[in-house]
Amino acid sequence: MALFKKKNQTEEKKNSTVSEKDFDYKTAVLQALNKKLEKGNLYDGCIIMPRGFTIDVKVGRNEEKDGVKILQIVYIVNHDDFDEELIDPVDSQGKSCEDAVKMSVDIFYASVWHPLDQSMFKKNPIALSVNYLNQHYDYDMYAQSIVRIGAGDKGQPTALWTIIKNEIPKYLGSKKYYWLRIYLAKHKDREIMEVRMNGSVCNELGRLFKPYLDSISADETFFCEKQCAIFVNRKDDECPFKKDIVKEGARFVLERLVNVNSREDYLKMSDELDELTGNKNVAAEIRIFVPEILAKLTLGYQEGDSLFLLEDDSRIEFKKTQLRSYFYIQQTILEYLSSRPPQESVQKVVMGSVAYREMRNILQKANEKAQEEGSNAPQIAPKDLYVPGTAYKISAPDYKPW
Repeated sequence: MALFKKKNQTEEKKNSTVSEKDFDYKTAVLQALNKKLEKGNLYDGCIIMPRGFTIDVKVGRNEEKDGVKILQIVYIVNHDDFDEELIDPVDSQGKSCEDAVKMSVDIFYASVWHPLDQSMFKKNPIALSVNYLNQHYDYDMYAQSIVRIGAGDKGQPTALWTIIKNEIPKYLGSKKYYWLRIYLAKHKDREIMEVRMNGSVCNELGRLFKPYLDSISADETFFCEKQCAIFVNRKDDECPFKKDIVKEGARFVLERLVNVNSREDYLKMSDELDELTGNKNVAAEIRIFVPEILAKLTLGYQEGDSLFLLEDDSRIEFKKTQLRSYFYIQQTILEYLSSRPPQESVQKVVMGSVAYREMRNILQKANEKAQEEGSNAPQIAPKDLYVPGTAYKISAPDYKPW
C-alpha cells in the first residue's frame, strides 16, 4: 500500500510539472484581465475595450526560482489617438502560475489602466499648461495610483509625479496623448531610477529621484514603486505630417547615405527626400537626426534629453520628447539595427554625425596625451563621455517644430 501511494505521488508530481510547463500564460493573463476590466471583449488574442482602446500582451519571460514562479508580461495598449503604443512591462511572482498571473494583472490594472480609465471619463483631472517654442497647450493629467512592493512599514506612498512636477511640462509637446512611467527599485546598494515619456527614457528626470530613493532603506528586502500618468491634450492634433511619412523618409536616408560619396550625391538625395516627404522642414529634420541618433545608439555615449535649435545667434533648448520626428526616426533606426545591417554601412552613416566627429577628435587627443605622458590610466571610451543633447539648425524661415 505504501509503495502504491509513493508511486501515485511521483505520477502526480510528474503530471503537475507537465501541466505547469504547458501553462498558457498569455491566455491566462488575457482572461484574468478581461474579467477584471468587466467591459472588455476578448477577441483574436487581444482585449477590445470601449472608446477605441485595445490591449494585447506578450510573455517576456517565465521561470521558477526557489519554488517561486517569476513572470514578466508586456502589456501593449493601442488607440487611434496614440502616437506610440503604450508599452508596460510588468514583473510579478507567485507560488503558482495562477498567482503570478493575478499579481501581474493587478499591477497593470492599478498602475496603467486606472489612470487611462480616468482619462476616458475625465475623472479628477489635474490641469497642466505647456509652453513649447511659442506654442501653448493645455493638458489634463491623470495620475492617482501608485504600486508598491516591499513597502513594509514605510508609511503612505508619495505621489511620485510630484517630485518632478515642475519638469514635466518641459517634456510635453503637441501630441494628443503622452504617458509617463516612473519606476523606482532598490535592494541594498543597487538602485534603479527609470522615467519614460511615451516609452522613451528620460535620463535627466530619472536622476531627480536619487535623493528620494536614497532616503529609503532596502537592506533586508527588495523595494520598488511605480506610477504612471496620462496626459490628454485639450486641443485636437493639428500636425501637418504623419508618422508613416517620417519613418519612410528615415528608411530612405539610411539606405541612400551608404552610397553618398560626394556633395552632389548628398544634394541629389536631399532633393529626392524633399519630394518624398512633401515637407522640406521634416526632410531637414530627418537628414540631421538619422546620423546623430544612429551614432548615439551604436557608440553608447551618454546623452542628455535636450535638443538645441540654433536661430541666428541664439540657442533655444527644448526636449527631444517635444519634437515628434525625433522618436519616429529613432524607432526606424532601432528597426534598422534589429535587421543586423553590415558594420561598414552603419559606419558610413555614423560618419555624418557631428557628435561623432567631435567625440572622435576628443578621444584621439585625450588618448594621445595619455600616451605621451606615459600614463597608466585606461584609455577613454565613448561610454565615458557625456553629450548634453543635439544641436541643429533649419534655415527655412517658416520652420515650426512639431
